[in-house]
Amino acid sequence: MKKIVFLVLLIASTYSANAQSGAKNFIDKNYIEVTGKAEMEIAPDLIYVTIKISEKDNKAKQSLEQLEDKMLKTLRDIGIDLEKDFSINDFASNFQFYWLKKTDIFTSKEYQVVVHDTRTLGKIFRELEKLNISNIEIAKLDHSKIEDYRREVKVKAIQEAKEKAEELMEAVDQKVGKAIFVQELNRHFYGGKAEALTANTVMKVRGTGDFGIADELNIEFQKIELEYEILVRFELP
Repeated sequence: MKKIVFLVLLIASTYSANAQSGAKNFIDKNYIEVTGKAEMEIAPDLIYVTIKISEKDNKAKQSLEQLEDKMLKTLRDIGIDLEKDFSINDFASNFQFYWLKKTDIFTSKEYQVVVHDTRTLGKIFRELEKLNISNIEIAKLDHSKIEDYRREVKVKAIQEAKEKAEELMEAVDQKVGKAIFVQELNRHFYGGKAEALTANTVMKVRGTGDFGIADELNIEFQKIELEYEILVRFELP
């Protein structure tokens, strides 16, 4: 009971102090409320590629280890940093079904390669196809400095809000004061995911299905689009 009484007295005391000093919160102040919107398009520099190899699909009947060694050598020759941009996602075997179906035992592996430009991506599709590795897909697109760009777009949205407020108040010969409230309303992030892109799809980009004819594959992705809308309330002096 004493705690409740003390809390009531504290609130009353705070209210009294604010009333005596004439202090106001932002709701009591005169302000103008506007929204600013900004957009940006970015070409992805992080292209996540999924590669799957399987003994079952291997026409040359090579072991998984042999096929993997050839793939790693090819990726290294292309210029992929295997320490930084290569990883194993999954390893699977049908051994658990062997005794039930009496089938051959096959193993498969799934890898992820991070590519930084479409030129290198085209080389991966072309060179791995020569090894009969065609189960290749684009998992997602991203940018290494995406957070910096997001902050930049937000700042531009606030700046636009201020310019809009100044233009409106200029019409009535008033100045705009400091921002007293900022709220992020909407944000949109497009292009972070790519539809499944297989080796056959990429071949169609050049209009030919023969990697021997196409020296380079011209691959283009839709750019990553950032869009932010910010609500800002500016004090009116």
